Amino acid sequence: MVVALAMEWRELLFANWPVDPDVVSAHLPDALAVDSHDGSAWLSIVPFTNAAVRPRRLPSRLGIDLPELNLRTYVTVDGTPSVYFFSLDAEGLLGVIGARLFHYLPYYYARMRHGDDGNGRNRFESRRFHPGARPVRFQASYEPAGERLDPTPDSLATFLTERYRFYTEAPDGSVRYSNVNHDPWPLYPADVTIEENTLFRANGFADPPGEPVCYYSPGVDITASPSRVRKNATR
Repeated sequence: MVVALAMEWRELLFANWPVDPDVVSAHLPDALAVDSHDGSAWLSIVPFTNAAVRPRRLPSRLGIDLPELNLRTYVTVDGTPSVYFFSLDAEGLLGVIGARLFHYLPYYYARMRHGDDGNGRNRFESRRFHPGARPVRFQASYEPAGERLDPTPDSLATFLTERYRFYTEAPDGSVRYSNVNHDPWPLYPADVTIEENTLFRANGFADPPGEPVCYYSPGVDITASPSRVRKNATR
């Protein structure tokens, strides 16, 4: 039985690259349409710690902490702005298995480190060890750099972060979604150094040119609904 989940997303980096919409569209299920901002689609890498993950009715002290790294883009389905996940790497083997079996999410087992680097910056390191999967290595450090942002509804920051539904494609080709609920993201400009990143190539993309647009967030508490099939959405 698939249950709703509660979790606490902490110390996030949103690193975002503009790309041609046709590049993204070629990697999406037919049921999903690319969502663009100022004519560009966006690919985003998001490292963070997914803390106190548990069934929604359990107290947070019974949850587990999972460092996580995902590659995502932005789509619309029936007019609803949403996220589409290409891949999600995570530290916990049991969590990865459970997310694949019960929530149909493309999780991959990785060994990760996420914490303070000793100088007040977040340090995130990930190396994928999932059997049969393409290898991924990612290393970055980041920290907030400036005052808290106050993004307008039509801003790029809002476009990239304020999404309350995510989609994935299950192994059988069906398109599935979950709804999420959380407070608006507290966002800051981010100072970021990315030392190694093979996540794009592992998902069939060329490395986007240029520097990413980056935001930092200390995090929010999140609830996610059970995974549901979008009807009439198979290839």
